[in-house]
Amino acid sequence: MEKGTIQDVAFFSQSLEEEIDLLVYVPANYTPLNKYNILLASDGKDYFQLGGITKLADELIEEYEIENIIIVGIPYKNIHDRKEKYIPTGNKHEAYLHFLAHELVPYLDREYSTLQMGSTRGLIGDSMAATVSLLAALKYPNIFSKAILQSPYVDEHVLDIVQNTQNNGHISIYHIIGKEENKVLTMDKTIKDFLTPNRQLHQLLKEKGYNTFYEEFDGNHTWKYWKPDLRRALIKNFPY
Repeated sequence: MEKGTIQDVAFFSQSLEEEIDLLVYVPANYTPLNKYNILLASDGKDYFQLGGITKLADELIEEYEIENIIIVGIPYKNIHDRKEKYIPTGNKHEAYLHFLAHELVPYLDREYSTLQMGSTRGLIGDSMAATVSLLAALKYPNIFSKAILQSPYVDEHVLDIVQNTQNNGHISIYHIIGKEENKVLTMDKTIKDFLTPNRQLHQLLKEKGYNTFYEEFDGNHTWKYWKPDLRRALIKNFPY
């Protein structure tokens, strides 16, 4: 099996006023003669290292199970940085959303042979990274059409934002949560119920008419369950 390449790209964000060390997976079949989908992964280093998403993409592209895709991993610096950017109450949250839509996407469209349509761009994340993936898609539905949510962090602020959005029919949402995620030990060492608010989120998305795939899996808030789910997530969102 041919392996794609992973490029290290130092990208300076004007919105965030900082340099971000991106990981850019370019598939083995890359050529400017073809056009490629884009998937942006917050918690990017985790998706590349713990999730094995690049190896999986190599396999699925070679087997014609998914379309050609470029995957961009966006890492966080530390726990504080992650919270500041990924959840609605974070001081850098709006700037991070702007970075994704109005800095990173135009850069990728310039530097790579992309399809340059919202219908070919997606976001993926786990926990808080899933939260920001959802909120970016809701805020910029013409730029992103797919949000892959693995056990998102959901609170009243997230539910309020979803409640106040207008469904324009462009977005599809892939949403999973573990049945054992009613007592999650978070990064700041507090216990949180993820399951109940995720059920509320799913109900709200359904009521608002979003195109949503939802499943509760037998498991908890760990990569042990998110990693094997990635195969289905990619095939459902970028089918060949």
